[in-house]
Amino acid sequence: MGPHPAVAAIRHAVRASLSALDPGDVVLVACSGGADSLALAAALAFEAPKTGILAGAVTVDHGLQPGSAAQAAQVVATMTEIGLSPALAVTVEVPAAGTGYRGPEAAARSARYAALEVAAKTTAAPGGAWIMLGHTLDDQAETVLLGLARGSGARSLAGMAPRSGRYLRPLLHVRRTQTAAACAALGLVSWHDPQNSDPAFTRARVRHDVMPVLAAALGPGLAAALGRTADLLRADADALDAIATATADKLGGTGAALSDGWAADAIAALPDAIRHRVLRQAALAAGCPAGELSQRHTASLDQLVTSWHGQRWADLPGGVRCQRQYGRLLFTAAARSEDPGGRE
Repeated sequence: MGPHPAVAAIRHAVRASLSALDPGDVVLVACSGGADSLALAAALAFEAPKTGILAGAVTVDHGLQPGSAAQAAQVVATMTEIGLSPALAVTVEVPAAGTGYRGPEAAARSARYAALEVAAKTTAAPGGAWIMLGHTLDDQAETVLLGLARGSGARSLAGMAPRSGRYLRPLLHVRRTQTAAACAALGLVSWHDPQNSDPAFTRARVRHDVMPVLAAALGPGLAAALGRTADLLRADADALDAIATATADKLGGTGAALSDGWAADAIAALPDAIRHRVLRQAALAAGCPAGELSQRHTASLDQLVTSWHGQRWADLPGGVRCQRQYGRLLFTAAARSEDPGGRE
């Protein structure tokens, strides 16, 4: 007999993700010990040796709950037992409230990804390791709903990509019920993070309160439909982003926006969808954290070129400021400005 259907589905998804890599590449699975990442880790340990890919694991201890260090040590032990090496535990300090993040979830996410970047870059692999994440179709559906509620635009509704930079997400078409079934079939005991059920967190409320109501009203195919929506919008957003990048290059590139500035009239003449993306790309190049740069911030930039009535600047996340001077937009770090006023 073959493996349990859920085990087979997850192994197939991981195999497809690894097919784009080269023998000798290093992949670290980010594992919290929850069912999603645990099932992913087991599949990676099974599939990677067949392809000549080196597979390890990293777990991040956010230090937000009692016993978090012991939980991280247990994850390392489990990862080692299933054959992943190296198996690393990294402790991070999550920024406190009021430090510029949208909430505790965003602060923890920022700290986690920073730790994963460090872990990836400190491996022996040239260029660092790939990071494999256990986001499922259910996570994707929640992400789309959160983006819709925030009015964040097509890029946010496009959800998470199967591959983004060094990050791989093989399970975006796998259900959370399948990862739980796979763990049970393999005899792996998963950890339930109490924060995943804490109504203080927005995603937990979407998961436990919103999604069941919508599924009951609209049908059990809701998660799959939201996943398809994300796939379609991602293709559109990728095409528009490519056009925006080419447009920014014609303006002199994002480097020009940081040095000599861009002509505001030239930006104002662009179609809305391209103009907003060009401004966002410049803000990101100036150092704005991607997860904190919202549509509201982009709108404040847009007003400097399309509805200018003497306002001098817009302050952005990450200490970045965009100023309009002599008909040009210039992005700088806010700390460099000698004028302390004018915060919008």
